[in-house]
Amino acid sequence: MNRMIRILCFLILGGLMATDAIAQGSSFNGLHMSLGNLSLLSKAKTRSISAENFRGERGKGGMATSGTGEKAGRELGQGWKLSPSVKIEKKTIFTMAEIDGPGAIQHIWMAPLGTWRQIIMRVYWDDEKEPSVEVPVGDFFGNGWGSFAQISSLPVAVNPAGAFNCYWEMPFRKSCKFTMENIGESDVTLYYQVAYTLTDVPSDIGYFHAQFRRVNPLPFKSVYTILDGVKGWGHYVGTYVAWGMNNGGWWGEGEIKFFLDGDDKFPTICGTGTEDYFCGSYGFENPVTHQYQEFASPYAGLAQVIRPDGVYRSQERVGLYRWHVMDPVRFERDLKVTIQALGWRSEGRYLPLQDDIASVAYWYQTEPHATFPKLPDRDYLEIQ
Repeated sequence: MNRMIRILCFLILGGLMATDAIAQGSSFNGLHMSLGNLSLLSKAKTRSISAENFRGERGKGGMATSGTGEKAGRELGQGWKLSPSVKIEKKTIFTMAEIDGPGAIQHIWMAPLGTWRQIIMRVYWDDEKEPSVEVPVGDFFGNGWGSFAQISSLPVAVNPAGAFNCYWEMPFRKSCKFTMENIGESDVTLYYQVAYTLTDVPSDIGYFHAQFRRVNPLPFKSVYTILDGVKGWGHYVGTYVAWGMNNGGWWGEGEIKFFLDGDDKFPTICGTGTEDYFCGSYGFENPVTHQYQEFASPYAGLAQVIRPDGVYRSQERVGLYRWHVMDPVRFERDLKVTIQALGWRSEGRYLPLQDDIASVAYWYQTEPHATFPKLPDRDYLEIQ
């Protein structure tokens, strides 16, 4: 059923995008592609960056004579998978991709071997000094708890046994710089492929942004902030939350709120509950087993439930995603997004929770963007 839903959604989206492409003529020029407009020809150029072609240059893939596969291919020589991955030494930054535009990243695949919360992914558009994307790699791909959770969605797919795939379109006009920082104490192995197109980018196309936050524990009677300080014109397209419970009982009564374009005390958009926002209902409970029911759908999911094991896994932890692909939250001047942490206490009263909450906000906007909050240090990021 999930597969059929995904195909249907691709066809619907593709049909809409194909109509737009025909209406706009060459302005799309290969930037937006889907099942609905694959027959639309384009002069866009397809390129790919990996450890077998660090610059994505035409006709220069698979030329390595040394690399992480050198020992295995020592009898075969050049052209035989001699550089399938890279080693990122501890406390160092690896530049995964540098691209001269205009163009757009269309797909990212990677399989990082290491502690995912200690590998920081950053992306810089058009020679900017501060990144537009700054997120621990596991959290960016909906796997914030450091253990594998399978995800089948339109913009993000996580496949066995830890293959991270991103389909968020990431356009740029002048340049793109993509780095991975290993803040840990051990070296990391990274397999990766960055597929992109070189093509014109229309003037009304926004830049992709993603920002990480974590509070552990959330102070009593305070509200968790997913995103704040955004200035400019754009639209919000997604939320990932890694939620760790520090109390027993149900934890998801809190409302999400979107403060748009000068909203002060009260928001323009207010949700009705945490599981409602993530497109579930009634506590995500399977009515037969009376357990949380994991699910992964094109636009929303409870992708991960980590249950207590009676020894060292003492608290429940969940990972949730909600992609605003069909319902982006549009803003013209500013944006703030918050969510309440609410459970139940005696006599049917709400209990403000003091949980461990980490999140990633995804959005598009005009540049320049506001400065991100400083990323927490390695010890504060660490999951135990």
